[in-house]
Amino acid sequence: MLVQIDDLLQQAQLDKIDQILSQAEFVDGKLTAGKAAQRVKNNQELKGEPRQMELLIRILTSAMANNVTFRSAVLPYRMADPIFARYQPGMTYGDHVDDPLMGLSGQRFRSDVSMTIFLREPETYEGGELVVRTTFGDKRVKLPAGSAVIYPSSSLHHVAEVTKGERLVALAWIQSYVRDPAKRELLYELDQAREHLLATVPDTESTGLVDKSYTNLLRMWGDV
Repeated sequence: MLVQIDDLLQQAQLDKIDQILSQAEFVDGKLTAGKAAQRVKNNQELKGEPRQMELLIRILTSAMANNVTFRSAVLPYRMADPIFARYQPGMTYGDHVDDPLMGLSGQRFRSDVSMTIFLREPETYEGGELVVRTTFGDKRVKLPAGSAVIYPSSSLHHVAEVTKGERLVALAWIQSYVRDPAKRELLYELDQAREHLLATVPDTESTGLVDKSYTNLLRMWGDV
């Protein structure tokens, strides 16, 4: 399941992120890549100072916590520290699957859901699409600044070569309360129907049954 989240970040948040990143140092992205990814990874990543990263993480986590679509589609439990990646002309990231376990120190996280948050307007650079392989063919994603896409971390995906301009994104990996992507998709769709019924016909028996079914499926499938 690929879910697009429009306007995850507001303009003030984008401006603050841009201000921080404009003064920050970027290093070779291969430094954070595993053995398989090193062969296909060609980008730059933020070498964040503690104060910079603390503020950036606070901005992202606040945006996620306040976004209904993110909470419903991801059912977030734990999240690894995000990475800020920059692609300049000639840079790309070939086919890869994200690492199954994240976190360099302390508690480790299982990566169930991957998230790309776009920080540059699509018309300011050429190429740079996120390409996710699905059973229905390749899905190419290139969204407005502040918007995001989530997809299963188990998906084979790549970043198309940037041929002009600069692609700047934030990347996050989340452990969900529900490990199975098919179950998360069912819960997300059921939650959409549930929210609509609660908003339009909250007192009907059907609304109560849908609400009960969603709640008890989450109880059945939730992993804490």
